Amino acid sequence: MAFLVLLLIFLITSPSLFVTHSHSQLSLDYYDKSCPPFSQIVQETIINKQINTPTTAAATLRLFFHDCLLNGCDASILISSTPFNSAERDADINLSLPGDAFDVVVRAKIALELACPSTVSCADILAVTTRDLISMVGGPYYNVLLGRKDGRVSEASHVEGKLPRPTMSVSEIIKLFASNGFSIQETVALCGAHTIGFSHCKEFSSGIYNYSEYSQYNPRFARELQKACAEYQKNPTLSVFNDIMTPNKFDNMYFQNLPKGLGLLRSDHGLYSDSRTRPFVEMYAADQNNFFEAFGKAMEKLSLHKVKKGTQGEIRRRCDAFN
Repeated sequence: MAFLVLLLIFLITSPSLFVTHSHSQLSLDYYDKSCPPFSQIVQETIINKQINTPTTAAATLRLFFHDCLLNGCDASILISSTPFNSAERDADINLSLPGDAFDVVVRAKIALELACPSTVSCADILAVTTRDLISMVGGPYYNVLLGRKDGRVSEASHVEGKLPRPTMSVSEIIKLFASNGFSIQETVALCGAHTIGFSHCKEFSSGIYNYSEYSQYNPRFARELQKACAEYQKNPTLSVFNDIMTPNKFDNMYFQNLPKGLGLLRSDHGLYSDSRTRPFVEMYAADQNNFFEAFGKAMEKLSLHKVKKGTQGEIRRRCDAFN
C-alpha cells in the first residue's frame, strides 16, 4: 500500500512523464502552443512559391508519395547523400524529383526555425505543405494530424521496388499499394494525383512508337506526343503534362481523359482497361466530389503511414541532414 502511495505521489509530481506521452501522439493542434505561427508560416511560404513556380504543387505531391511509400512519412527523402551514405533522393527513380518541391520545404523550415527553433519536424512540414498546395490548386482540403518525427535512416539501396514506376502494369501497382495497406479503390483515387504535374518523354516514349501500346492512345494525341517528344533523346528534360486538358488544376479531368485515350503513361491506360480498376475510374470521372472525398481520405491514410513518434525519430535542425 505504501508503495502505491509513493508511486502516485511520484507520478503527480513528475509532469515530464505526461508531456512525453502526450507528445508521442499525433493531433491537429500539436503546435498550437509550441509554435502558434506554424500554419501561417507554411501558408505564406507556399503561396509565394506556387505563384512564382506553378509546378510546385505537383512536384511536392510527388515528393510526398516518394517519401511515405518507402519508410513511412518521415522526411527521409529530404536527406542529402554524404561520402559515407548514398541517400534515398539519389536512387535512380528519385533523380527526377523536381527541385522546387525540396525548395518549398526548406524555405518553410528556415522560417519555422527562426520562429520556433527545434520544434517543427520536416516530416510535418512536408505533409502540411502537400495538403495546402493541393487545396491551393483546386483540390480537396483534408485533415493532417501533426507530431511526426523525422527519420534517422535514408539509404538509396532501400528504394528499388518500393515505389510505382510509370511502366508498371496495373497488377504491379495494385500489389505495391496493397503491400502498404491500400485497397484497389484507394489506389485508383491516389492515382488521380496525375491530374496535375508532368512526365518526362522517356517515361512513355516507347508507347507512342510501339504499335501494340500505340493503340491505347487517341491517334491524334499519339501523333502530337511524337512531335512533342521528337528530340527527347538529345534533350532528356522534354516533358508533357499528365492532364493535357486542365494541367494546372486539381480536378477529375484525369479520369475523364482515360476513356478517350488521353492517358499519358502505361499505368494510366491500365487503370481504364483493367476490370478491377475501371469501375472506380468511371465513378470518379462522373463525380468530382466523389473523387475528392476518396482522395482526401486516402491522403489522410497515407500521411499516417509508418510515421515516427516520440523517441522513434528526431526533429532535424535542417531538413537535408541528420542532427
